[in-house]
Amino acid sequence: MTNNDILRRLRFVFDFSNSKVVRIFAKADYEMPTELLIDMLKKEEEEGYRPCNDSIMCSFLDGLIIDKRGLREGSEVPKPVSQLGNNLIFKKLRIALNLREDEIIALLALADFGMTKSELGALFRNPEHKHYKKCGDQVLRNFIKGLSLKYRGK
Repeated sequence: MTNNDILRRLRFVFDFSNSKVVRIFAKADYEMPTELLIDMLKKEEEEGYRPCNDSIMCSFLDGLIIDKRGLREGSEVPKPVSQLGNNLIFKKLRIALNLREDEIIALLALADFGMTKSELGALFRNPEHKHYKKCGDQVLRNFIKGLSLKYRGK
């Protein structure tokens, strides 16, 4: 999945307007011009499409965390990372939505995707850990689909 797909899908899941997405970026100290956002929400084949890089996507996810949960007391807005993989995207969504393992498994089940607690735990481990597992597009796609089914219905 591209960052643009993820941004588009999350905007749909939470029914965010363009102005709300711009405000979420602002919470992470990122000034997102509405015109750029509109171009990033377009599909690749559409005229004016602009790719959403990892740093921009990270700013959106950090802004979403701040929007949903607030900043930790005494902490600052995190600096965006330059390399953003599916594992970190999944982790940031989990944090933003304050989800426990059983809730994530239930969301995946809504999308007809089965996963055990140990399989899920491997996705959130440190990459240096011997039981770390890379999160594939299929897992992330089904998680977002489960969110969509929960928040938007069928």
